[in-house]
Amino acid sequence: MIQVFSIAKGFNKVSQYASCELSGKELDRLRALRLWQETKNTGLICETFGMSRATLYRWLKRFDPHDLTSLRERSRRPRRVRRPLWSNELVMAVKQVRECYPRWGKDKLVVLLKTQGYVTSASTVGRVLRYLKSRGVLVEPVRRVISAKRRARRPYAVRKPKEYKPLIPGDLIEVDTLDIRPLPGVMLKQFTARDVISRRWLFSQSWDVVEVRSRATAHTATEFIETLQRRMPFAVKAIQVDGGSEFYAEFEQECQRRGIHLFVLPPKSPKLNGSVERAHRTHTEEFYEVYECSWTVPELNQELRQWERIYNCVRPHQALGYKTPLQFLKDNGIVDANYPSPSHLSHM
Repeated sequence: MIQVFSIAKGFNKVSQYASCELSGKELDRLRALRLWQETKNTGLICETFGMSRATLYRWLKRFDPHDLTSLRERSRRPRRVRRPLWSNELVMAVKQVRECYPRWGKDKLVVLLKTQGYVTSASTVGRVLRYLKSRGVLVEPVRRVISAKRRARRPYAVRKPKEYKPLIPGDLIEVDTLDIRPLPGVMLKQFTARDVISRRWLFSQSWDVVEVRSRATAHTATEFIETLQRRMPFAVKAIQVDGGSEFYAEFEQECQRRGIHLFVLPPKSPKLNGSVERAHRTHTEEFYEVYECSWTVPELNQELRQWERIYNCVRPHQALGYKTPLQFLKDNGIVDANYPSPSHLSHM
């Protein structure tokens, strides 16, 4: 048989209490205590409000009917707190040694302290260091960049924000370089740019631009920006590059001058530039490994220009539903329908 208890009448006494705003938990405690006063059914109350008997009895003992603040949680801090056992002399000795050797940890410092006559443990030294830092007495030295592996902060380039999503062509252009070593003693650098758009959170390419230079420097990379803007059939809003030295200095300044956002990848993360990395493979397999190429920069750039037009205007792309990038841009109203389509370049 199920018994139902009404607790509404118990709340008419709340008006007698001093005014106090109670949280949800505190109101539940008040309901539980009023129900216990009416029923004395400890088991029912513990099951209904999800508390143990010990908790219920503790709140019954603590509750003051004339002070609702007694329903609030109290600090659980121990009455007796463990006091530090180290001496002021040890604290000063740790501070002095650490200031002499700022990059040394507690395990090394404890060895030096023992040579000075201090008998202590590495754990104690660690606690002393934490104590000194919390009081602002011990300040860590500022890092100074002297290694090529740890580059200085870039004045303009930033990491691409997570909320930045390329939705239309031009929102994000991935740029990278490809080593070309066709013959002994011949080494060229191909700058590759691939526009990517986010379609249902999956990236698809919509246009490629390629150009060869004898070297990959900040100067040649800067010149590639001009090529990029001239050959892309839409405005370039952002460029994403890796940490290559050619994408520093002059290149970064040129992006800032032209108002192009520059995103730089974290170290050792080429997968974040996966679209342009895949472009390198495509251009290698379908151009360099198929056609007889000239290995001088002017002639090779002419051949690459013709291949670029085939790639963008003739070659069907699976990621675009077997449309060409040009047809994809026309269908989506990105470029004018009368934009020239060089169908005569169907083969080289």
